[in-house]
Amino acid sequence: MKQKILITGGAGYIGSHTAVALVEAGFEPVILDNFCTSEKSAIDGLSAIIGFRPIVIEGDCNEPSVLENVFNTYEIKGIIHFAAFKAVGESTQLPLKYYHNNIGSLVLLLQTMQKFNIKNLVFSSSCTVYGEPKVLPATEDTPRQDAESPYGNTKKICEDILFDVTKSNAGNKIISLRYFNPIGAHPSSEIGELPIGVPANLVPFITQTAIGKREKLTVFGDDYDTPDGTCVRDYIHVMDLADAHVRALMYLAKQEDNFYDILNVGTGNGNTVLEVVKTFEKVAGNDLNYQIGPRRPGDVVKTWASTEKITRLLGWKPQYSLEDSLRDAWNWELKLAKR
Repeated sequence: MKQKILITGGAGYIGSHTAVALVEAGFEPVILDNFCTSEKSAIDGLSAIIGFRPIVIEGDCNEPSVLENVFNTYEIKGIIHFAAFKAVGESTQLPLKYYHNNIGSLVLLLQTMQKFNIKNLVFSSSCTVYGEPKVLPATEDTPRQDAESPYGNTKKICEDILFDVTKSNAGNKIISLRYFNPIGAHPSSEIGELPIGVPANLVPFITQTAIGKREKLTVFGDDYDTPDGTCVRDYIHVMDLADAHVRALMYLAKQEDNFYDILNVGTGNGNTVLEVVKTFEKVAGNDLNYQIGPRRPGDVVKTWASTEKITRLLGWKPQYSLEDSLRDAWNWELKLAKR
């Protein structure tokens, strides 16, 4: 029998790709999603890749009866918790929505895990907890900064909750993965990023501009202290990120109870916004309509990850280049245009 792994938010961008990686590693994903920020078409794409229809439960992680039903029905051996709201701008307008959903769902999940004696949890955290690092690359010991948004604060608070639960001798084994900037799509183009409304992230805005959904891309500021004046980020292919979750889960299985650790997931390199634009133009074979605009308030100037720890502990290294990531993102956009 294959071990069943619950993926909350498993129909979302990172969740669906992680489901693929779990199947490839010999696990069986059980997807729980309320589809408020994801589309059911993602399940069709996922099924096409893995060759079967995965178990999918439509439900909310904030509902005790939903979680209890999942754990009563399936013998869950571990959990990867993605389910959370993540729109930074919206979180500043609706902070209570974010605190209730992102923190409340984690607390309920942990309570239900204890009730059913499920120990292993991989948590979806974020490099936003570092803010503007004073020293680069950011390591797991880099001090966390005051959050720029309620969304970012929920990640800090959730990390603190997980640390406190582990200290309480509840028996859990937990890893928080601090993602940098996930981009790209599955190389098959069956699944990828599906932003609702105007994309908040750079790469989907680039691909939507290139395909004609957006008139032009605005690069916010070109006078920063960076190689070309534009902001620097660490862009990681979503399948590399998915692989990190599977390795983290397998690593947890070897640990003693009451284990907690934090791992960065990035490439260890930073790319400027203009480098991403120019690389995309090379991959797509055409020019992108973009303009330089004023700086955007609150933007971190430059950040990228130290990946020494995750490589040392999990044997994980990124397999995809920036070109690979942008090529897969573009192929996904081209496929969406044919729907």
